[in-house]
Amino acid sequence: MQHPAVPELAHTLTRPIHWLATAAALAAVVAGSAFLQPDAATAAQTAPKTHTRAAAGGAAPAPAPDTAAVDFPLDCGPVEPVVKKKATGDLDRDGKPETVAVVHCRAGSGTPPDGIYVITGSGAGKPRVVATLLDPKDRQNVSAFAVRDGAVTATLLGYSSPDVPRCCPDEQHKAKWQWKDGAFERLTPAGARSV
Repeated sequence: MQHPAVPELAHTLTRPIHWLATAAALAAVVAGSAFLQPDAATAAQTAPKTHTRAAAGGAAPAPAPDTAAVDFPLDCGPVEPVVKKKATGDLDRDGKPETVAVVHCRAGSGTPPDGIYVITGSGAGKPRVVATLLDPKDRQNVSAFAVRDGAVTATLLGYSSPDVPRCCPDEQHKAKWQWKDGAFERLTPAGARSV
């Protein structure tokens, strides 16, 4: 074995003790980083100021209809309908919000078809379904769903044939409905499909 010619480079020879010291230092850094975490974020966005009737001395706007108080037009037999998703917005621009709900019958297994319903409040009376945008009889499921700018948008999943298992839809449709001339109009064609 040849010894280094320069005594200053003698420390560059690695021995097991060097590896052990490096491993111990690395373990200490990792353990220390687990205890030293940054503080939780505390920044909050502030909502833009809006002028409401309540701030101007008028009555507060009516709350959106509650889906729990609605009788959905579904025949679920002995089980109750399930509200899978819901969103609110003023769809008919009358100053009162509507609730749009994606609903299906509770199933022990499989994927039951969804329905999309528009619910309105009727003053002090019970909320009620005023429109069916997607009927469960169409045998489709809703994956994405939103109410924005007076329109309802959804991504619908369907099946190309009865042979396709109900767990695995093989068709996808984009749908959009908007209030026009006293009724909801589907703005995307029913046949527009992608896989």
